[in-house]
Amino acid sequence: MPTDIVMPQMGESIFEGTITKWLKKAGDAVEKDEPLFEISTDKVDAEIPSPVAGVLSEIKIEEGATVGINTVVAVVTEAGEAAQEAQVHEAADGSAAPVASAASAPANAPGGCEPSGGAEVVMPQMGESIFEGTITKWLKKVGDAVEKDEPLFEISTDKVDAEIPSPVAGVLSEISVPEGETVQINTVVAVIGGGASGAATAPPIAASKASSAAAATMVAAPEAGSAAETSNGAPVRYSPLVRRIAKENNLDLERIAVAGRGLGGRITKEDVLKYLSEHGPGSADVPSTAGPSVFAKTGSALSEAATSTLPGTIAPLSRMRAIIAERMVESKRIAPHVYLVYKVDMTRIVRLRERERSRFEQKHGVKLTFMPFIAAAAIEALRQHPIVNASLQIGANQAGSIRYHQNINLGIAVALEWGLIVPVVKQAETLSFVALARAMADLAERARAKKLKVEEASGSTFTLTNFGVFGGEFGTPIINQPESAILAIGALKKEAVVLTDAEDGDTIAIRSMQSHCLGFDHRLIDGADGGKFMGVFKSVLEGWDREIG
Repeated sequence: MPTDIVMPQMGESIFEGTITKWLKKAGDAVEKDEPLFEISTDKVDAEIPSPVAGVLSEIKIEEGATVGINTVVAVVTEAGEAAQEAQVHEAADGSAAPVASAASAPANAPGGCEPSGGAEVVMPQMGESIFEGTITKWLKKVGDAVEKDEPLFEISTDKVDAEIPSPVAGVLSEISVPEGETVQINTVVAVIGGGASGAATAPPIAASKASSAAAATMVAAPEAGSAAETSNGAPVRYSPLVRRIAKENNLDLERIAVAGRGLGGRITKEDVLKYLSEHGPGSADVPSTAGPSVFAKTGSALSEAATSTLPGTIAPLSRMRAIIAERMVESKRIAPHVYLVYKVDMTRIVRLRERERSRFEQKHGVKLTFMPFIAAAAIEALRQHPIVNASLQIGANQAGSIRYHQNINLGIAVALEWGLIVPVVKQAETLSFVALARAMADLAERARAKKLKVEEASGSTFTLTNFGVFGGEFGTPIINQPESAILAIGALKKEAVVLTDAEDGDTIAIRSMQSHCLGFDHRLIDGADGGKFMGVFKSVLEGWDREIG
């Protein structure tokens, strides 16, 4: 039966997209998951794959048009039905020209590639709105044995850093995408087993993926004499990432190419970074006699320049750092931020924790920190004031709506050595204190170990971030879009505090005090709403009377 192809939703806050290019025309055969058209939104440009194999029988929306999500933009008729339609048309008009079908296309069509016999490893899709990933580290090298489900390489996307396991057991015979490269989903990045010799050449890529994979992974440099060729006279190849680093640092890639030692003669990110560490920016004076030692690969890790913090060195932004920068600027541009700082007397909770921490850890197998207390208080305040857990949605015509989320999905900002990530405790309002403590500890631990699933780092409705762990009195955080509020936790310190008794008498006492700062989107949340939320939050913590298990 015909399958409607719709404009996909590329994220919670995206409600429309522009079709920038059709990659197929009406009448073309299309494979399942083969790129069908390109779209552009205010968040991302992406290729959209076909959900089925068949024939593109109708294009409803032309290039350049902007339409809302779920709008039908095309129709794909599945292979068998398309063939029947072709036979009907052939019988009707006497035409003998066959209609190409994805199902009937030969496996080794002219111009295609013979499969190597090995198992292709592809860049996985880590979520519905993720269409590319960066290989940050290969955990195996060509020739290494690998077990099924053993970590094979690490990737970074705009949602999560993760280790990707091997789909099969065997020997890693080819690596086709080096560290630092950003490629689209379903791009072949390696081959396990088969008859490959481990040569530095890319494995065959299915015809349905070839154009998008090639565009994402390499660009041919302009021909400019011997300096623009590798030692065997082949054209220089390098990725868009390499080209950007070179441009930012005024480097001549054509001259650097004579010493490039990447896969297939390609200039890699490591090559450029190593050159920068040795020569600095603004110069491409590579000796014509440069040997392998000048640009020797530094193993499977990033080169020294990428992690060096020595004065005078230059390290390009990691993918995670670049994404964080983009998101922070976007949030400040979109939302008018307002802040409220409340000082909370945590003495009762400090005493409770000291008294119960050993028993709690022995009984439940998780350390008793202050975070579950703070999270529980925030959850209660969100229950009573759901506007703080809501999101503002603005459509294409600037008509707005408020989305009151059904659940409280609590984001917990976790600082990593290489950036920041926000794992999410889903449906936090349904969890007991013990379950909340376990979930938070587990997510933080797996975030640092790159073991999070993408769905565990997305979908938050409210975020906690702990400035106090580094000693800060309080912080003014940037809202994690599309949320409307974020709570920053300050340092816990003993202070001299004036206490007032029932008879209005004042005394000075040493108390454990902690500042908490609520940042909120003033388009949606008024100061009164923020104040009421913080009032409940403060009251729960200062008057804690709940069982902790």
